[in-house]
Amino acid sequence: MHPILIIGAGPVGLTMAAELMRYGVPVRLVDQSPEPSRTSKALVVWSRTLELIDRMGCTGAFLDAGLQAHRAAIRSGASVLGRTGFDDISSPYNFALMIPQCDTERLLHDHLIALGGAVEREVALTGFAQTPSGVLATLRHADGREETVDTPWLIGCDGAHSAVRHGLGLPFDGSAEGGDWILADVRLEGEGKPPADEIAPYLHDDGPFAVFPMPSGRARIVAAVGKVDSAQQRSQPTLDDVQRLIEERAGGGFRATDPVWLANFRINERKVADYRVGRVFLAGDSAHVHSPAGGQGMNTGMQDAFNLAWKLALVVRGEARDILLDSYSEERSKVGDGVLRNAKLMTDMATLSSPIALAARNLALRMMLGLHAVQHRMATTMSEIDIHYASSSLSEGKRAGRRLDPKFYSGAPPGSGPAPRWALFAANVEQATAFASRFGGFLEPAPRAPGDPDCLLIVRPDGYIGFSGDRDDWAEAERYLANIAVTDIVGNASGQP
Repeated sequence: MHPILIIGAGPVGLTMAAELMRYGVPVRLVDQSPEPSRTSKALVVWSRTLELIDRMGCTGAFLDAGLQAHRAAIRSGASVLGRTGFDDISSPYNFALMIPQCDTERLLHDHLIALGGAVEREVALTGFAQTPSGVLATLRHADGREETVDTPWLIGCDGAHSAVRHGLGLPFDGSAEGGDWILADVRLEGEGKPPADEIAPYLHDDGPFAVFPMPSGRARIVAAVGKVDSAQQRSQPTLDDVQRLIEERAGGGFRATDPVWLANFRINERKVADYRVGRVFLAGDSAHVHSPAGGQGMNTGMQDAFNLAWKLALVVRGEARDILLDSYSEERSKVGDGVLRNAKLMTDMATLSSPIALAARNLALRMMLGLHAVQHRMATTMSEIDIHYASSSLSEGKRAGRRLDPKFYSGAPPGSGPAPRWALFAANVEQATAFASRFGGFLEPAPRAPGDPDCLLIVRPDGYIGFSGDRDDWAEAERYLANIAVTDIVGNASGQP
């Protein structure tokens, strides 16, 4: 079997490679940069991503390296407009894990190495062409040598300037937000600084200002600094610039010291329409880029990888029909639309300039954030546990497409093993075991927590419900699986062998 070729060894490419290798699928992961990222970049790993990392088997390393933030407080100067707590998020990981992207990449790389994988650096994709059975890709090495690779599938995880996306000729529709932002990773001193386990966005007439906690006693400051000509190059921010923003927008009371990273950035909001073209896939920033508001970008990309990896593994292993792969773009493109929409909404709300609009926004936030239902909704949206695939072609039944709440099952989460197995939850254990056996290793009966609803569920390897029915809907369950699995079906529809 020729390895699947993955372009780009950031968090998305590393996740993709590690998941495919966990499932026994050979991969080749290349990156044109000479070394891994050394800067913090994306800073938060949300609850849903941690649940999926749990299936990989390396969550412990992430928890050890990160800092847990348990709330977000929206502020205006020294006053708090409202707080959203994360403690009641329905997840084993009911917090935001603050961890620099360089550490996320390091941990994923360590996990990949433990699985027998590797990253080939200073290797660039210069072109590719699809064939009926795969993709012929041309790679250029650091010494100028060119190599032609025959791969069954090509996956572009190579960022906003993706060579894979350019090679496909896909439009990257959207726009650039017309303003500059600054970023500073610093230490904060003073009694007025936000708590170390709290995300603190400040709203101000001159633009948003936010403080994000980081491990090792550091914090990240992000602030909008005005609209500029896109052709104009703004000078690098200084520590004095950062302190001035603290005084102007956060009411002072604390100071920034010991900077390790000061940078400017601009926001782009763009997305492709389709994440799959034949035997080529796009994931992460190669498919979608957006405002950093909400910290969803890296999480969305990693979840792209989780979604595609198990589907591709089943097809490569000859256990599922190729049509399964069509659901990747169908599901993840819709999620990308939602993330783009929400991030733009948050950015637009934070950058209002009209005094009347600003006053109305602050009043509305004070009122709404005092309601527990609003706080809970914000927390579940930020944590991404409410992402669903209800409209997917893989979803059948009233609960289908929803994430299976961890409270529903006992033991390891579905999809934790070395193969991308679907899980069957049924009231009658013997009947479930007999039914699952007729699908070989494709389907496994799973233990459920006592007292849960008496229903029949077939859960995908990524923990989302594929089929939802009543306790005796065995014929419908069989028909559902027959449309996906290549496994021969024997016996009758009652679940008995």
